[in-house]
Amino acid sequence: MQRLSGTVQRYAWGTRDAIPAILGRPADDAPVAEYWLGAHTSSPSLLDDGTLVDHIASGPTVLGKRSREAFGEQLPYLMKLLSARHALSIQAHPSREQAIEGFARESRDGIPLDAPERTYKDSWPKPEIMIALDTFHSLAGFRDPLETAELFTAMGVASELQSVIGPLTERKGPAALAEVFLDVLSLGESRRHLVDEAVSAAMHHRDDDGELGDFARTAIELDAVFPGDPGILAALLMNRIKLAPGEALFVPAGMMHAHLRGTGVEIMANSDNVIRGGLTSKHIDVSELVTVVDFNPWLPEILLPRQTRPGVLKYETPCSEFEAWRMRVDSTTGRVRVPGRGSARIVLAIDGFCVLDNGSSRMELPRGRAAFLAADERDVYAEGTAELYGASSGIR
Repeated sequence: MQRLSGTVQRYAWGTRDAIPAILGRPADDAPVAEYWLGAHTSSPSLLDDGTLVDHIASGPTVLGKRSREAFGEQLPYLMKLLSARHALSIQAHPSREQAIEGFARESRDGIPLDAPERTYKDSWPKPEIMIALDTFHSLAGFRDPLETAELFTAMGVASELQSVIGPLTERKGPAALAEVFLDVLSLGESRRHLVDEAVSAAMHHRDDDGELGDFARTAIELDAVFPGDPGILAALLMNRIKLAPGEALFVPAGMMHAHLRGTGVEIMANSDNVIRGGLTSKHIDVSELVTVVDFNPWLPEILLPRQTRPGVLKYETPCSEFEAWRMRVDSTTGRVRVPGRGSARIVLAIDGFCVLDNGSSRMELPRGRAAFLAADERDVYAEGTAELYGASSGIR
């Protein structure tokens, strides 16, 4: 067991106080959007004797035999605290096959890794799960096109936006959504007023109940941050998801999504591949969007964890790169064995205080502190009163 210190990412969309409060640090005037725990080469976490990247390179057996066979000598996942005060960009992530092909293609074409037009930073997929720590709002997946057309009608702008949203009723399913989404991305100055008309109409429904109210408030919230951005119309094609604390959203390859606001624990494959689709000043690769994004309408399921034994709650996903779990340790549960044995694990204390015990040593883990456990530390127990989140490889 080793104490692990993460790295702070100060993106403009982050909140100022939520992550510092968890970490027990004073807040300042700069946003703290993310806190990374892992071995991503762009911002690796620190152990007492150096970075986690260097630690793994010097002794890759810490990853576990099956993880090394599947993913090589690299930690296959990245764990984050994420706290958003407003929307992130609309984005999707590639499958493993798409990432391998895309990374190889852009490398052959000589596009530098730090070039603005570079889409694939590595050859890995990036499935991810967001677990809410407070009420968390997100956009995820595409709503049925006919339902979206009805919402525009109820908001009173269907006729004004007909030149853009017409395919929602004229075509079916993914073809309708793809045509509208891609048309929105190419809106010229002569049609930018349509965004303002939609937002103006939304103001009249901002206090409505139900789906129409959520639809209107989404437009208003996004316009406050991205005034007049065509991506607002693209966002209105998507389902609005509200997570209560402890609930989770799994984001598979190809699913368009945009986190709106809230704080949570995010666990993902160890990748930086993002295909952006709006609400951003960064490069939007339209041709890659067509290849990667799943335009089939569907409403993502809100995930609840399954108790695997007293004190341990697991979030089920189809990923082999990671497994996500939560632990509640108190006088009722007694000592709780940390899940994921046989794999390298990262454990973060969100609240309370506990002690980790591997049979030969003990480590205190107060609120806001994290630990790295090697694969050969099979029986590690937590005791005390604490809420812990953790990740391990999905292959052990």
